[in-house]
Amino acid sequence: MRKRTLGFVALGAAASIFLSACGGGGSEGGDTQANGAYDQGSTEIVNPSEQTGGTLRYAISSDFDSTDPGDTYYGFSWNFTRYYARTLLAFTPAPANASTELTTDMATGMPESNDDFTEWTVKIQEGLKYEDGSEITAQDIKYAIARSNYNGGELPNGPRYFEAHLDQEPFNVFESDDPLADFTAVETPDDYTLVFHLKDSFSEFPYILTQPQTAPVPLESDRGALYKENVVSSGPYKFDGAYQPGVALNLTRNEHWDAETDPIRPALPDEVTVEIGVDQDEIDQRLVNGEIDVDLSGTGVGPAMKSTLLTDEAAQPNLDNPLSGALRYVNIHTPVIEDVACRQAIMYAADRDSLHRAWGGESGGDLATNLLPPTIPGADPESDLYPSTDNKGDLEAAQAKLEECGEDEGFETTIAVRDGRPNDIATAEALQESLTRVGIQTDIQTFPAEDFFAQYAGSQDYVRENNIGLSVSGWIPDWATGYGFASKITDGDAIQATGNYNTSELDDPEVNGLWDDALQTEDPDERANIYAQIDTLVMEQAAILPVVFDRAMFYRSDELTNVYYTSSYAMYDFMAIGVDRG
Repeated sequence: MRKRTLGFVALGAAASIFLSACGGGGSEGGDTQANGAYDQGSTEIVNPSEQTGGTLRYAISSDFDSTDPGDTYYGFSWNFTRYYARTLLAFTPAPANASTELTTDMATGMPESNDDFTEWTVKIQEGLKYEDGSEITAQDIKYAIARSNYNGGELPNGPRYFEAHLDQEPFNVFESDDPLADFTAVETPDDYTLVFHLKDSFSEFPYILTQPQTAPVPLESDRGALYKENVVSSGPYKFDGAYQPGVALNLTRNEHWDAETDPIRPALPDEVTVEIGVDQDEIDQRLVNGEIDVDLSGTGVGPAMKSTLLTDEAAQPNLDNPLSGALRYVNIHTPVIEDVACRQAIMYAADRDSLHRAWGGESGGDLATNLLPPTIPGADPESDLYPSTDNKGDLEAAQAKLEECGEDEGFETTIAVRDGRPNDIATAEALQESLTRVGIQTDIQTFPAEDFFAQYAGSQDYVRENNIGLSVSGWIPDWATGYGFASKITDGDAIQATGNYNTSELDDPEVNGLWDDALQTEDPDERANIYAQIDTLVMEQAAILPVVFDRAMFYRSDELTNVYYTSSYAMYDFMAIGVDRG
């Protein structure tokens, strides 16, 4: 893999990207029409403005996995929590691929490492404040990282990059008499410095510092799993009353936030509101009618509205259809469908053309036959270990694999799908019809999206007890490298009892070894070769059935300002958006 340059934008310079767009001059700046043009927001800032005020209105059909920055892994949640949770580093606030470069948030500069990348030092700005006016310290960030990774399963949703890489003995923050003393892998020599000690070399470590687990948490304010009800804000907005799961979350301005210290958040609206549990078709209709501003899920309009908008000439200037870099796929759960030949039968029997159309055809994304998105160095989008005529499936090969695994007549299993995700459900239905052709009978069951990984498809016990052999999922890169994209969904070391994102539970010694090798490899061509090998092995093990490299169809309201698609979150950059009701 080509080693990413850890480029960054100096403090304040990221904000200047936004301001220069607002400054006018040229068709891509201030002279842009308010409603832009078709797909303009995929590569440019649409309707640039510095206007403040108003209420920015979100809605979502499901819910947050958690509003706690230390207990979340949904892309939209990482995007949204930035309203009230600042991180050490951030991705550059700019359209498209420019957003994958690192910049600073609370940090004064980029982290410095020792020669072998096993020790990293980062300093934070002095004078940063919480919503109550108290000062943010390095110890608060240290505690936040500890509670999100060493919590005895109380906070199950977030990734475990810190736990995987820090040179730290296991412990439980919530059972410790002195968690800061017990958390020895991170030192705080003063109130503004953090020193991270790693087990092994890890040159991509700075990317982890963009994650919401680095948002500060005052130890005395932590309520464990209940902290999500009223997170203490370090950003420009704070909770206006408690978060109401399944109902609403409202934010108002935090008077102690200092814009001069923050290169990421222009903080244009006065208020931000979220309606939770609204039917997707209703969200789409209200979005087009101007009753809400943004679909929080960040996955675009549903199939019904998409069909309507694509044939509406007047709507074209309001549509963006970016290639997101996300993979939509089906996990094949290896503990339930244990024989690799049975899993390969599913790969051969899948009607990929039908799956592609279920996701929306060409406007829904590019048909995928491998693991790594084409934007990731080391990917080979032409690779296909399970080819078939017109991508309709090779039923003879599927039947031969069923005979090989002793299931000549097929077998029965369950497909798990997130509720409120029409494309996921359509994908499951298309797969169900495909598999029936070779005698594999499936039952589709939907589960709450907010608990999908914590309690259902990502719970080892639930999967085994309920014969969940397949689950529909999607993945965007945590950062734009092979490791940042695929390690958490294919490395055996990432498997967890609950909150498991290696949902197929692939635990292949050769794959695991290659992930370890990649971390120790500096040459970019060698790393690309390692990631290509991992891709091939995952396909051979038939642990993941790729469906599409996603294109979402976003509707962009005329009343929104500073709208653009960010590759770092695979949706609109929520922090940039303002409203102009005109």
